[in-house]
Amino acid sequence: MASVLVVDDEPGIRDYLVEALRRDEHDCAAADSGEAALAHLERHHIDVLLTDLRMPGMGGVALIGKARERDPELEVVVLTAHSTVDTVVDVMRAGATDYLKKPVKSPTELRHVIARAVERRRLRTTIQALSPPSGPVLTYGAPAMEAAVHQLQRVAPTRATVLLTGESGTGKEVAAREVHRLSGREGPFVAVNGAALSAQLLESELFGHERGAFTGAVGLRRGKIELAQGGTFFLDEVGELDPDLQAKLLRVLQERTYERVGGQQTLTADVRWVAATNRDLQAMVEQGTFREDLYYRLAVFPVRLPSLRERRPDIAPLAEALLKQVSAELGRHLVLSDEARDALVQRSWRGNVRELRNALERAAILAEGRVLGPDDLGPSGPRPTPTDDGGVRPMEEVERRAIEQALAAFDGNRKQAAEALGIGVRTLYDKLKRYELG
Repeated sequence: MASVLVVDDEPGIRDYLVEALRRDEHDCAAADSGEAALAHLERHHIDVLLTDLRMPGMGGVALIGKARERDPELEVVVLTAHSTVDTVVDVMRAGATDYLKKPVKSPTELRHVIARAVERRRLRTTIQALSPPSGPVLTYGAPAMEAAVHQLQRVAPTRATVLLTGESGTGKEVAAREVHRLSGREGPFVAVNGAALSAQLLESELFGHERGAFTGAVGLRRGKIELAQGGTFFLDEVGELDPDLQAKLLRVLQERTYERVGGQQTLTADVRWVAATNRDLQAMVEQGTFREDLYYRLAVFPVRLPSLRERRPDIAPLAEALLKQVSAELGRHLVLSDEARDALVQRSWRGNVRELRNALERAAILAEGRVLGPDDLGPSGPRPTPTDDGGVRPMEEVERRAIEQALAAFDGNRKQAAEALGIGVRTLYDKLKRYELG
């Protein structure tokens, strides 16, 4: 059983498809246009998108592209009256994984195609949950990263909730997977991004829902917390949760129990909790946008992952490891020249590890030779450090200097310094610790 969205502008075909799928007990909804389908996808979780190609307004190809941007794991089956080689190639390039020729011969043919799509999604989810990350687990050597890894290694075998903080792209999911790997837990690693879904959809994604819980919920759906039983549940971008979800998450953390949306049965959450954010949760607590009790439940063991600017000795070995991964994906054997390696170390990497990998992937695709040089990185690759341009300084350096000046102006009085800086005392303490200012 899966959630399927049928999109077709012809009511007769649309109703026929929906009825056939509901007989298989699929959670089936319908839309009469690409625009209506996107609106539905904003509010509801969908496993399989079954869409016509030619419709007034937004066509099937455009819909597929936008839907896959929202959910890269979405299975897409296309309905087409023109199953030529060129048409099939076009829809596959757009992101479709299968197609059905119109008119559909029988409900049996439809069910078989949808069943294949559901099985592909199920297998992919299982493989992702059970497999180790494809990239390097953790590359480190710089003191800042070495200290973070040491903390992760110490906390991993315990049941303590871990809160990973740091800039975007610093590898928080990789760190969470490392905690899971070292924990000894036999269940899967399951990740959910708190910023990727609307509040209603995220609640259903986390807790699951019962049949009839809301319009379109024609069957039971297990949530990601339930799927993570015996393993590790990683909630990324936890700072993006709305207040209602914060309260429900707090209850799960406190009592380790929850109910599916629309359900009465109390379920037990036997999971190891790891959360992550690139936001200042302490400041959000002071502003009233994040629950203080939830913050302390999450921050039992906080670990800050440093930016690449703070761990320059790691950039070259990390780049080598990432390039090896990218090369394997492209079926090539590429290496960095000494000059390219030196150039990488000198750059700012505002997007951290994510930006580094993207730059290497682009260079690997465009490079004609086996050895990548500085020129292969190109104008769209890594950028010069801001300090090379008119004296502009990185924000962290500006912030550190402002804190030092405020403390000096008030003879070390932290309360007065915090007031002058326009931040809370707790936030100031956090930043003092971050910048090792005593």
